[in-house]
Amino acid sequence: MKVDVYKQDGSKTNIKVELSDSIFGIEPNDHAIWLDIRLIQANKRQGTHQTKGRSFVSGGGRKPFRQKGTGRARQGTSRAPHHVGGGRVFGPEPRTYRMKVNKKVKQLARNSALTYKAKEDKIRIIENFDFDEPSTKKMLSILSSLDLADKKVLLCTDGTLRSVVKSAGNLYKVAVRDSVTISTYDVLKADTVLMQEGALKKVNEVFGR
Repeated sequence: MKVDVYKQDGSKTNIKVELSDSIFGIEPNDHAIWLDIRLIQANKRQGTHQTKGRSFVSGGGRKPFRQKGTGRARQGTSRAPHHVGGGRVFGPEPRTYRMKVNKKVKQLARNSALTYKAKEDKIRIIENFDFDEPSTKKMLSILSSLDLADKKVLLCTDGTLRSVVKSAGNLYKVAVRDSVTISTYDVLKADTVLMQEGALKKVNEVFGR
């Protein structure tokens, strides 16, 4: 599949680039996508939640009242869960939510997501660019010229371009990633995937292996 390359002012160049069929033209696997998205979201969880069980709450140390003769049920401690101020039963404890998915499944999921975007014509290629210094105004100008100012955009750059990353820092709908580090979640979250020409070349080389 060949697509046009756009300039920063939104006009088309005379260049067309190839979207590799091994990445952008495969048979999408929805189950692989589900596995990878579940992995990414689970690995973001801190797992630091905790409540106080009966061994953490204050009180106790002696029986609330004597064993016999009161006509009430015997009680061993005021820290028991059924008492006011007692500990919680089976409350959450610190744990890890980390999961594992095979490398090939993750690759299949990412390529499936890119294939969906290609089929929906939501992949745009732009010529390589960088800024001498961060400028939100320049970044917004490029997006506006491509009619992407109000859309969620994943901008894939040719390497780590700090000025470009900082320029998009105030644009909450724009995510900037080095082309070889994009994930399935990044691709699916975006309305449009905007790739620099050099970034596409890296994607074709690295992801198409």
